[in-house]
Amino acid sequence: MGWPEDAAKNRELWTKTNAEYTDGKALAAWQREPSWGIWHIPDRELEVFGDVDGLDVVELGCGTAYVSAWLAKRGARPVGVDITPAQLESARRCMAETGIEFPLVEADAGATGLPDACADLVVSEYGASIWVDPYRWIPEAARLLRPRGRLVFLCNSTLVILCSPDEEAQVIETLQRPQRGLHRIEWDGAEFHLAHGERIDLLRANGFELERLVELYAPDGAENHAYYDFVSVEWARRWPAEEIWICRKRP
Repeated sequence: MGWPEDAAKNRELWTKTNAEYTDGKALAAWQREPSWGIWHIPDRELEVFGDVDGLDVVELGCGTAYVSAWLAKRGARPVGVDITPAQLESARRCMAETGIEFPLVEADAGATGLPDACADLVVSEYGASIWVDPYRWIPEAARLLRPRGRLVFLCNSTLVILCSPDEEAQVIETLQRPQRGLHRIEWDGAEFHLAHGERIDLLRANGFELERLVELYAPDGAENHAYYDFVSVEWARRWPAEEIWICRKRP
């Protein structure tokens, strides 16, 4: 299958990354309570998902599909979509271990091949939300959603991206790149980030209304993350490190 250039690049990256990410870590993510961000802020505190019982859900860029697993345990009917076979195989092994089962689809999150209006909720947690061009995946999310359906996605805060010297260095307190023209960033893979105004315009152009923008700070008692060390607790106590966007498709 021929993939878009950015999708092929990221598929190769995540094949390598998955080899370093043990099934034990994936299984632990499946088994923890629903949470958000690198400090695992509980969803019960943020009240983002709400009641998902009986909802049809599509997770775009599901990786090892732990978010879909959380939603399945709450009574949703998820479908996990990811472009990387190795990630989907890890998800299948977690299914075998836990007994939680739902469909997994190997596809580009910007062109899933799923039917129109098949979902009540589309979610992306550091999946399509940063690894797929938003000018491809947001229209796809709109196509998949039924009227009044919700789109929920988690990504780095714009401020984190603007204050990141490069992929390996930790976020600092001064701006390192212009906000004007922010879109594709070439690190190990191809990441995509937009300024708030441009993202809101894109969402509105695809039939969405923004309901909430939840900015995530490091909570009290948080410690520097051993794996996701791009931002320190000290920095993230003062500025938001991550953002959850909660949108509704217009009737």
